Amino acid sequence: MSRTRRRLYTQLILFVLTIVTTTIAGAEWTNGTSLFYANPPLTLSDILGGLAFSLPFLAVLTVHEFGHYFTARLNKVKVTLPYYIPLWLGPFTTIGTMGAFIKLRSRVKTNIQYFDIGIAGPLAGFFVALGLLWYGFTHLPPPDYIFTVHPEWRQFGSNYAQYVYTPQAMEGRGAVGLGDNLLFWFFKKYVAIGTVPHQYDLVNYPFLFAGYLSLFFTALNLFPIGQLDGGHILYGLVGRRVHQIISPIIFVGFLFYAGLGWFRYQDFVVADTNDFLIQAGYLLAYIGMLFLALSRIHDDRLIVVALALGIVLSQLVLSYFFPQLEGYRGFVPFAFMLGRFLGIHHPPADYEVPIGWPRQILGWFSLAVFVVCFSPQPFVVY
Repeated sequence: MSRTRRRLYTQLILFVLTIVTTTIAGAEWTNGTSLFYANPPLTLSDILGGLAFSLPFLAVLTVHEFGHYFTARLNKVKVTLPYYIPLWLGPFTTIGTMGAFIKLRSRVKTNIQYFDIGIAGPLAGFFVALGLLWYGFTHLPPPDYIFTVHPEWRQFGSNYAQYVYTPQAMEGRGAVGLGDNLLFWFFKKYVAIGTVPHQYDLVNYPFLFAGYLSLFFTALNLFPIGQLDGGHILYGLVGRRVHQIISPIIFVGFLFYAGLGWFRYQDFVVADTNDFLIQAGYLLAYIGMLFLALSRIHDDRLIVVALALGIVLSQLVLSYFFPQLEGYRGFVPFAFMLGRFLGIHHPPADYEVPIGWPRQILGWFSLAVFVVCFSPQPFVVY
């Protein structure tokens, strides 16, 4: 079997597996229970109902990847078809996938090629996500739909949320809420026809959940850092010299926000020495993580150490004056992976030429898309 055919079979198998895992995940979110713990067990019909999540979500993901693929081909850059990454962890609920990627098999030579390939994916996926959200919000099921997911809540009627989302009622079980971004808020306020679900119930509505995740991953891809799609776009807009300045600044700000509130000044004002030493040990581990995340920002290790300590010191000082100030710890693993493995600097193109005003308009539009899709608190766990 040739290498090309073997690669094609691998990609096809991964795609089919990803349909399976995202369908199972969709069924779990829609029915509010894990396949492992469902009582009564989920039926085949329940699981197939997960297609209402998997198909639209994978449609956005697929359009995104093929936006990259076809643009690369148009720019005469050799590229593979997408590799999908299935993910299902059994007892632990996931969304069924870690995304997809294409592999460039020849060198990208110009800044225009970087720009075109980088911008095509997220913009193509974004417009499909808009259609998905429009359909989801204009075809909302009746308010009592939630009682088909949680029939035990029917006794509370339309005011069920004030009974089921209290600290006492939530003890021993969690709920995942979707934090607003500007675009999702706009759809809820001005597009929705019918009753908009409660924040913590949105995950039970497959079209809305798939649409929200599409915006979330679009925002992650459009971060103007390193070799993310947004990094390619920024590189095309401002050139490598300016990108080398702006990208690290954005990354440090993102890392600062992600860990904000993890450690507070008040945590160290304790009478027990052992408690203080334990907390100090955690803080040292956090500083070590920051150092690793920042390790590729500069060749001088003293500068990296200074940046890590500066972030921690600034966070502690802010917590002294604003104890309730909180970032989003869920961004920390992404920031760590970005800084440690993907890198925050952009490789130079062989040739840099002016990209022209049509591409500049598209580039700034894509950064506006990032702003309206980004949520500072994307997932809120009760």
